[in-house]
Amino acid sequence: MRVISGISRGRKLKAPQGLDIRPTSDMVKESLFNIIQFDIEGRRVLDLFAGSGQLGIEALSRGARSAVFVDSSPDAVKLINENLLLCGFRDSCSVFRRDLPDFLEYCEKFDIVFIDPPYDTALTVRTVNKIIEFDKLNENGIMLCETKADTAIPIVSASYMMQKEYIYGSVKITRFARTANESQ
Repeated sequence: MRVISGISRGRKLKAPQGLDIRPTSDMVKESLFNIIQFDIEGRRVLDLFAGSGQLGIEALSRGARSAVFVDSSPDAVKLINENLLLCGFRDSCSVFRRDLPDFLEYCEKFDIVFIDPPYDTALTVRTVNKIIEFDKLNENGIMLCETKADTAIPIVSASYMMQKEYIYGSVKITRFARTANESQ
């Protein structure tokens, strides 16, 4: 597991032990960042179900202004902090050990949100719905969900829209965006 591009390119990240954390493969991560390559610079990132923190760290390496990492596992939070120190990003980040519904209700808005929960759970649908309910994306913000290729993604409404699904073998990346408010 490594940082693919940017100022920390090639840096090896500490990998999780055991099967509780499933890191995104380098191939899928590279494809995901190709999807948003022109949308990262100066943006505020939220990495949910962060695991090792590799998605938020990759975004920071590519020029994101700041990142917030959230995971409910104490082992994941420890691993994220270690990887942030390895890459020199600790000062531009916050790491929280929290459950998502509570965190999403009270956190600020973000420009990019990564959602990568354990597969074979209802957490993706629940998290997407909570982000929309609490309106946690800034105008023109992007939300990217990593799931198994056959996972059904919720239909969204209001100022949120699903833009595209990308299939990489057994993995699907779904891109959502928050459109501009028409009342402004």
